[in-house]
Amino acid sequence: MTHAKIVSFTARGAALAGRVQDCLQGVLAERYDRSGSAGLRKTSLSRFAQQAMADCDLIVFIGAAGIAVRAVAPYLAGKAFDPAVLVLDENGRFVIPLLSGHLGGANDFARRLAGALGAQAVLTTATDGRGVFAVDDWARQQNLVVMETGRIREISAALLRGERVGFRSEAPVAGRIPPCLETGGCLPVGVAVGVDTKAEPFACTLHLAPRAVHVGIGCRRGAGERAIEAAVQAVLEDAGLPWEVLRRAATIDRKAQEPGLAAFCMEHRLPLAVFRAEELAAASGVFTASAFVKETVGVENVCERAAVCSAGNGRLLHGKIVLNGVTAALAVGEWRICFESGDGGD
Repeated sequence: MTHAKIVSFTARGAALAGRVQDCLQGVLAERYDRSGSAGLRKTSLSRFAQQAMADCDLIVFIGAAGIAVRAVAPYLAGKAFDPAVLVLDENGRFVIPLLSGHLGGANDFARRLAGALGAQAVLTTATDGRGVFAVDDWARQQNLVVMETGRIREISAALLRGERVGFRSEAPVAGRIPPCLETGGCLPVGVAVGVDTKAEPFACTLHLAPRAVHVGIGCRRGAGERAIEAAVQAVLEDAGLPWEVLRRAATIDRKAQEPGLAAFCMEHRLPLAVFRAEELAAASGVFTASAFVKETVGVENVCERAAVCSAGNGRLLHGKIVLNGVTAALAVGEWRICFESGDGGD
C-alpha cells in the first residue's frame, strides 16, 4: 500500500490536509499539523523530511514551495529512489509536483488531488506540457523497472525534438502503440522491454524490465539470511537484473520454516510460495539434477523447479547457482504491456 505523509503549517493548511487525506483513498496517509501540535512545533522539519523521504511513497507539503524544497533537498537520492513530493497552497488552489513527477507518480497524484479539490494541477515536466509520450510515466503504469534512469533524458529529448524512438518488447503488446514509437528499423535511440537487459538493439537503449521474475531458493538447514541474500544477489547480477524485478520467492515445503529464509523474505518484502516435492516434480522443463538433493528431499532439483512453479509453469530464466550452501534460480511468468488510447506522441 502507498504510504503518504501530509504536513501543514497553519490552521487553514491543517483543514486542507484533512480534505487531502480524504481524497487519497487507498493510501495510508498520516497528517502532521505543525501549527496545532506543540510536540511537532518543537521537532526539526529537516528530521521529519529525512524520515519521510526514507519511509514514504508520497509527501504532501501544504505551504510555501520554498519550505518544501529546503526540507527535502539534503536527502535527494536520485530519480529512481526519491518519493513523490507535492506542494499545495493553503487555500487549495494549486497542486504542484516538485519531485518524481513520472517514476514516483507525483503528476498523477497532482491530477487526482486537483480533480477532487477543484484545484489546478501545475505540471512542469516538458513531456506533459507538450502532450508528448513520457516513457518513465508509462513504465510505472505498466509495473516495469527502469534500468538506466539516465537514459530517460535521451528518450524524452528525442521525442521533444519530434523524432521517432525505437521500440522492442519481448511480451505481447495490447492497444495502439503511439506513432512516436517505431517497432521496425534501427533507430539510434530506443526502448527495449523485457528480461534480456544485456541486449542492445539501439545505440542508446533504455531497458524496462517487468516485475514478473520469481526466485527459487534451496538451502541447507540453518542457512542464514545473508547467505541467502548473497546467492540471490549473485543470480540476479548474472542475469543482469535488479532486485526490483522480483515478484516472489519459492522453495520446497520442508524449507518453509527456515528462519534465515523467513528473514530474507521479510526484509525484501517478498511473499514466499511453498511447494511439495510432488508438485516440484511435475514442473515442465529441463532442470539441473542432483542425486543428493533427490535423496534428501525427494526431488532432484529445488530452486529451478520452485522458480518455474511459482511463475505459473513459466520459463526458466537463469539456472541454478550454488553459493555457501544456498542455491538460487530465476524464472519468469507471463506478462504483457498495453498502451491506452490517451498515450501521447502524435
